[in-house]
Amino acid sequence: MLIRRPRDSLQALQRRTRELKQQVDSVFSESQLKGALEASKRRDIYQRCIQLKQAIDENKNALQKLSKADEPAPVGNYNQKKEEQNHLLDKLTHQLQELAGSLSRENKTEIGTLTKTEEDGDSAEEDEEDDDEEESEESGGEKEETEEEEEEKQESKSHQQATGEEYIALGDFTAQQVGDLTFKKGEILHIIEKKPDGWWMAKDAKGNKGLIPRTYLEPYDKEESQESSEESSEGDVKVGDETAEGAEVKQRTDSHWSAVRKAVSEVNTVDVLTTMGAIPAGFRPSTLFQLLEEGTQFRASYFLQPELTPSQLAFRDLMWDTKTGTIKSRPSRVSFILTLWSCKMIPPPGTSIQVLSRHVRLCLFDGNKVLSNVHTVRATWQPKQPKTWTFSPQVTGILPCLLDGDCFIRSNSSSPDLGILFELGISYIRNSTGERGELSCGWVFLKLFDVSGIPIPAKTYELLLNGGTPYEKGVEVDPAVSRRAHGSVFQQIMTMRRQPQLLVKLRSLNRGSRNILSLLPETLIGSMSCINLLIFYRQILGDVLLKDRPSMQSADLISNPVLATFPKLLEEPDVMDALRSSWAEKESTLKRSEKRDREFLKAAFLLVYHDCALPLLHSTVLPPFRWAEEETEAARWKVIADFLKQNRDNEGALQALLSPDAIHEPFDISEQTYDFLGEIRKNAT
Repeated sequence: MLIRRPRDSLQALQRRTRELKQQVDSVFSESQLKGALEASKRRDIYQRCIQLKQAIDENKNALQKLSKADEPAPVGNYNQKKEEQNHLLDKLTHQLQELAGSLSRENKTEIGTLTKTEEDGDSAEEDEEDDDEEESEESGGEKEETEEEEEEKQESKSHQQATGEEYIALGDFTAQQVGDLTFKKGEILHIIEKKPDGWWMAKDAKGNKGLIPRTYLEPYDKEESQESSEESSEGDVKVGDETAEGAEVKQRTDSHWSAVRKAVSEVNTVDVLTTMGAIPAGFRPSTLFQLLEEGTQFRASYFLQPELTPSQLAFRDLMWDTKTGTIKSRPSRVSFILTLWSCKMIPPPGTSIQVLSRHVRLCLFDGNKVLSNVHTVRATWQPKQPKTWTFSPQVTGILPCLLDGDCFIRSNSSSPDLGILFELGISYIRNSTGERGELSCGWVFLKLFDVSGIPIPAKTYELLLNGGTPYEKGVEVDPAVSRRAHGSVFQQIMTMRRQPQLLVKLRSLNRGSRNILSLLPETLIGSMSCINLLIFYRQILGDVLLKDRPSMQSADLISNPVLATFPKLLEEPDVMDALRSSWAEKESTLKRSEKRDREFLKAAFLLVYHDCALPLLHSTVLPPFRWAEEETEAARWKVIADFLKQNRDNEGALQALLSPDAIHEPFDISEQTYDFLGEIRKNAT
């Protein structure tokens, strides 16, 4: 039996960091001994920079894996000391990067044999500092190339042994930069060289040569192709054709798999946009948007309702606490706050389509199926920095809750692979046809537990985005970026900085936040700015269903407009904002003793709801809610703002409701009655 090797302690890693710092200082001292170093000496210092960089990376990885449990004795200010070591290692890396860049420039001036790597169109949009850094690292990459010339020759020989093969194209591909080969679906391509980075050198029937992505190809068999051409008349590309290594995606029977099939059926539109150069090759129809369009199963309004036990005779997540006189707290396996910080290096679409909304959709996911509602947070951006999306944490005042980057997440799933699926998306309209659609600009899955079942730490995560759909593997958002990831270590670092990524922060709960979240359903994702309103709804739900119902066996319709209509607010966030604003105004007028009285607060909330949300939901003046329609959103905001101002002037909505000029919708009994048997969720287990 092998004994598990204990990890180094924090003290040992600190000692190693000091040694690395001394070595870095020594390298800097040697580089400044003389005004002009010999070429051989510069090469030696450059190689030492690379070796030191690798040693720093190893020390940094060991530091990140370290925890308090690995320490032989207690350490004070443990997390602070880890953070200080991490900052020091980052500083050393930056110093080595600058030194290697200056050495590369000197080599370029003296020898005069280094060539400048071709820059694509996207690099012109990035800041001047990044361009200068990358140029210097490309020079270093060329220098390293000359030293490894023999190895490359051996690799090219092994690759050329597989030349002469013919492959058939599974879809259309348009050249993304100079040196690429454009081809159409069904075209037969002659492979000249198979490169390890996934971009092969090929020649078409006309003799044109260029690089092509291997994920668009499959081996060509003349006999089989004749049979398959007769069977497949439509010729659509299957999902499995675009997965890494050509692996097929197996048929799925999940309840939401039809949404994935629907997204795949729209791939022709995406192919057209990709061929036009309007979007990068890794964009796809949004999978999570298709789930929301299917029905209510993945909406927050569905998960807000109480859930029945397997026997269907009692509520599973809504219980009464006789001691406190309200609903019981329900702790869950997962309960924390997530903050969306920003998205970086997101490739913008071309000018042929107009972006209506940039946003992130997130849900609980186990790698196989969606386990919660799909929550959407809209991003903001500046025209000068179209590749950077930002969010607004801690939304207060008049800011819409749709922009709230602070999200609460709850789940009681026992899946060991439980995590959060993030999908960055845009809503767009094509300028030429007026066609609307929703595209995924990349996705990432953050597992919430490690292999031992221990929750991941609460900290900031930089998550690199994948292209394609969550059921595709090995697809990149923008393949043109990774094709420059060769050469020196520092050039690879610069290329990683250009990769699309999402920055999020997991925040642990204090006692107050934990008590508040425990009053919510066991599975739900939502905005922190609306959490007090959701708590009111759950408490009123408990009063009506558990305390005031004449009999636990009674299934009669319940007269309660709040329970009947409140879930609709989750699908109309601007009306939720109106209620949030009205309640904040009302709460500011309450005395401290009144704020401590739970029953008084619920009664005050009911009055505000009847004065604000209920009339707006059934107003004939308010246009129907439509996602990402700027004119409709502006018209709704004007109606809501005028209504709230009128309420403040008249001290309530009664005068407006009784006015002879007011036009109302025909009365419907559903506005008044709550049918809990029709609204509750059935137990999924």
